[in-house]
Amino acid sequence: MPLILALDQGTTSSRAIIFDDSGAVVSSAQQEFRQHYPHPGWVEHDPVEIWETQTGVAAVALNNAGLSGREIVAIGVANQRETSVVWERATGRPIYNAIVWQDRRTAPVCDRLRNEGFETLIRQKTGLVPDAYFSGTKVAWILDNVPNARIMAEEGLLAFGTIDTWLIWNMTGGARHVTDCSNASRTMLYNIHTGDWDDELLRILNVPRTILPEIRCSSEIYGETHSSFFPFPIPIGGAAGDQQAALFGQMCTSPGMVKNTYGTGCFMLMNTGTNPVISANHLLTTVAWKIGNKTDYALEGSVFIGGAVVQWLRDGLGIIRSSDDVEALALQVRDTEGVYLVPAFSGLGAPHWDPYARGALVGITRGTKAAHIARAALESIAYQSLDLLHCMTSDSRNNIDQLRVDGGATANDTLMQFQADILGFPVTRPPVRETTALGAAYLAGLAVGCWKGVDEINRRTAIAKRFLPGMDKAKVEQLTHGWKRAVERSLNWIET
Repeated sequence: MPLILALDQGTTSSRAIIFDDSGAVVSSAQQEFRQHYPHPGWVEHDPVEIWETQTGVAAVALNNAGLSGREIVAIGVANQRETSVVWERATGRPIYNAIVWQDRRTAPVCDRLRNEGFETLIRQKTGLVPDAYFSGTKVAWILDNVPNARIMAEEGLLAFGTIDTWLIWNMTGGARHVTDCSNASRTMLYNIHTGDWDDELLRILNVPRTILPEIRCSSEIYGETHSSFFPFPIPIGGAAGDQQAALFGQMCTSPGMVKNTYGTGCFMLMNTGTNPVISANHLLTTVAWKIGNKTDYALEGSVFIGGAVVQWLRDGLGIIRSSDDVEALALQVRDTEGVYLVPAFSGLGAPHWDPYARGALVGITRGTKAAHIARAALESIAYQSLDLLHCMTSDSRNNIDQLRVDGGATANDTLMQFQADILGFPVTRPPVRETTALGAAYLAGLAVGCWKGVDEINRRTAIAKRFLPGMDKAKVEQLTHGWKRAVERSLNWIET
């Protein structure tokens, strides 16, 4: 039986999952690594530690399954996006820690870009907004703040990459300096229309082309593993940013198909086909993946506080002992009795884009109990996801017939049922919750011929549970109207 090794390199841990050709998990391993916060708003990782933990969990996953590694026909990579590494080409030594996607140190640079009138240009070329979230200003910061870095970069002595590039470089012993187009599209340096690095953007952000990786498809053989990683060569056959990999793992391969990942926040992506739709609601336009000569695009929106609202119930209010307790508490009441919780703890994203919004708990009476607040917290995740979906349908004009879901919070049946109720169409949960790693495995397996094409994988895709809407339309309208009123009270709370 052919097996595929998926490396799922995340923000807090490195994971390795081995899949068979049916998409079932054979073995897995996970290891957390350190987070570095050298200054307020700064977040860094040690790239060497990332590499060491990733190789470590790959070895453990093989060992747990009693495999030698010869059974692995391909390796796929899914990675935390936007996190940026710069290293010496000759030695492979990073010249600075990886600057993580959460890092805000380059926010003043992005403010300057907007003030100088570059926002429209950046949005038209990249589908992104000028923000410290993306890689371009991070790599420029490294070149400007590490002694001699810019001189070395101009001389071709340095290499830049997001985490996929860093892993592939190391797996191939430095033989391949590549990225896939989904990761490239998160740098603010890549033109989503031409499919290449954009010289005008490189000049604006002051990033030399000499340090950039070659852009490749999301599913093709990039190279083979070096003997320092595996004692025998294994093809590296696919890579994608984690959210795009999850979209592919959910087999959202046709325009209008949507997945939502419920984690600390929520990431919602809609496949828009071969047409990059520029959002009127300030969603991001991104490359989903490229297979062969066909590039698929996606609209992306995020909920800042998703599962984190449950952590707040636990750590902030102390009304539950563990996150798993929230469902049982919420089920102690039939509904919230008009209580709404708007978890704008750090502002609100799309469609409001208000950094000055703050959390609001409204509709409280003497009869309000902890159970009502717990239920309102869960429902806030669904309401925010509904708001994102409205933006996507408005931008894309696609009809949606289901929402495919993944992530830890999807284990909460109460939340999933409420999501289906207010959406008015089914929510489907897959049997394999590790859809990010599964997407990377699918992309790699396609490259080496495990499957003849996407249609064959689609036929194998299963649904573990389907949540059907059952709420009266008038009730849905009443509830969503109340949510909108609650959000209005949270907007622009911080006076400037």
